[in-house]
Amino acid sequence: MFFWLFALFTLVPIVELSLLIQIGGRLGVLPTLALVFGTGALGAWMARRQGLRALHAVQADLTAGRMPAESLLDGILILLGAVLLITPGVLTDALGLALLVPPVRQVFRVFLRAWAAQRIHVVTFGPGGSPSGRATPRATPTPHTILEAEVIRPPEPPRDAVPRDPPVPGA
Repeated sequence: MFFWLFALFTLVPIVELSLLIQIGGRLGVLPTLALVFGTGALGAWMARRQGLRALHAVQADLTAGRMPAESLLDGILILLGAVLLITPGVLTDALGLALLVPPVRQVFRVFLRAWAAQRIHVVTFGPGGSPSGRATPRATPTPHTILEAEVIRPPEPPRDAVPRDPPVPGA
């Protein structure tokens, strides 16, 4: 995890800065700035448009009584694309714009679903409380399906650990 954070906050800006310097050396300062601002403006327009579509898709799914998993994942990817577009640089702008194009976003969704399927274990139980077969992330719940999950919280301090006033003599 530390390596990824290190790469994110040090290596990515170094690569972005070197690319901007190279592009600025070949195109000039004003065209490079126009490129950066142009991709930002195009990205903001696309993010707004795609984000509203994703929001309407989530609302339509909820109205129809469906779980809006795909629409929410689309919204998350659109938000990630918008954040990448805010970050100055050529590579982050290219990746951010790519995430705002629906066919490219579909490819990212497939990879994210596969990644999540490896890390999430779903067990479904039938009406009698017995497992309804092999646990798969694509298990389709029925009206009688019981989904079981476990939330892990940090342990609470014992009640005796709370400082109390010392006893008053003679009371």
